[in-house]
Amino acid sequence: MRPHQSFERLAINIGDERLPKNNKRDRLMATDEVILIGFRGGPFSLIVEWALKLKGVEYEYLDEDLFNNNKSPMLLQYNPVHKKVPVLVHNGKPVAESLVIVEYIDETWKQYPLLPDDPYDRAVARFWAKYAEDKCKTAAFSVFATVGEAQENATKEAREILKTFEKGLRGKFFGGETIGFVDVVAGWIAYWIGVIEEITGINIVDKETMPLLSEWFQNFLDVEIVKERLPPRDKLLEKNKIFREQLVAAST
Repeated sequence: MRPHQSFERLAINIGDERLPKNNKRDRLMATDEVILIGFRGGPFSLIVEWALKLKGVEYEYLDEDLFNNNKSPMLLQYNPVHKKVPVLVHNGKPVAESLVIVEYIDETWKQYPLLPDDPYDRAVARFWAKYAEDKCKTAAFSVFATVGEAQENATKEAREILKTFEKGLRGKFFGGETIGFVDVVAGWIAYWIGVIEEITGINIVDKETMPLLSEWFQNFLDVEIVKERLPPRDKLLEKNKIFREQLVAAST
């Protein structure tokens, strides 16, 4: 089972002038139809929701029952290659993979730009976003899915990877003083690391060893647009304790 498949189941500063206003002029034109096929129990649909909310884009959300491995005909129709969430359907055209979707959203709706204007800064943002996608996701899931010596090694590696990720911070957020591309695509870390820590009883990130990352966790989770889309922690813990037991049992 690959980390992305597993994490599908592992379940701003508000005064910023770039935030969308609550009026029709700042919303989507009525001719646009936006549908997000996702999964409330996992982090990667959440990434897309944050991007849409920051942009002020109205959308219809269709939740997949992935805890029971039930995939709808619509998901299979719009993502026949990977058969995974999230999938954004814009005027009938599907876009898959969370990072690709967020870039598509940023290019399609110009309000509240997520990527910087400067080409070098854009490249740096994409680098850290890919680092979070490739390194942080795999490391976090390895801690979640292992026990004993394997878990000890996974925890050590996860701490090293997250310590490196911390170097990408540029102030209050990875985007500086306001939420940017990296904050959106890596923001799940701020919430799911705590869930993994509680389930496993292992401390991965603390204020002593990663003070900047710990502060970013809190800054990001304090944002209203972020908070309002987070899945209930108690339900996430309940489902994923069972999921971890299944993973551990299957590996022994």
